[in-house]
Amino acid sequence: MKKRFKVQNIKCGGCANTLKTKLEPIFGTIEVDLEVMPREITLNIDEEQEQQLRDELRSLGYPMADEQLGFVQNSSAKAKSFVSCAVGKFELAKEK
Repeated sequence: MKKRFKVQNIKCGGCANTLKTKLEPIFGTIEVDLEVMPREITLNIDEEQEQQLRDELRSLGYPMADEQLGFVQNSSAKAKSFVSCAVGKFELAKEK
């Protein structure tokens, strides 16, 4: 079933590229909407896979917007997303 999720810390095309690169092998095609706040991803996903998606997003530094994180977890997620974003930008530049 196609579902949309609000995700924190997505800032740019580099972030979107990282999410697609890391998540598409697991979940299939992922659309990232950079025009809304908070940013949204859309994908075909079964209800049983939603926790796995949450875990994968959090490990990359992009927790879902409905997650309540403490100060340390939130700071850690922002740092991870910064690195993920940089990697995504680098990969985009390599493709050109």
